[in-house]
Amino acid sequence: MNVILSIRPTFCQSIFEGKKVYEYRKRLFKRTDIDKVYIYATKPTCKIVGYFTIDEVIEDKKSYMWEKTHKDGGINKEYFDAYFKNCDIAHAIKIGEVVKFDTPIAPKEVIKNFTAPQNYRYVDYDI
Repeated sequence: MNVILSIRPTFCQSIFEGKKVYEYRKRLFKRTDIDKVYIYATKPTCKIVGYFTIDEVIEDKKSYMWEKTHKDGGINKEYFDAYFKNCDIAHAIKIGEVVKFDTPIAPKEVIKNFTAPQNYRYVDYDI
């Protein structure tokens, strides 16, 4: 099983450059059998630009999460606090192998009735 995550283009670039090793999420997918996390770059790109594998998933209180991951999180404390404002628990996906597509994929060409996922979307095939 694979999943598509919507990620802002600036964060996509940080992932590809190896500066962002953790992808933070308020809500995480329930399934644990995820092979690939496809990166859907949000506006203005609106394309699937690559994927990464998961090294580890961390769930913890948000204060502990910041202490554990902030050096490789690719965001500042203010952004982290604003994102997790009304949350007690934070999730961090530790990014494993990263693959950037030479040609980004228009999702509507490969996924029937595609809409950008608010949190995530499962796909049971390779894109």
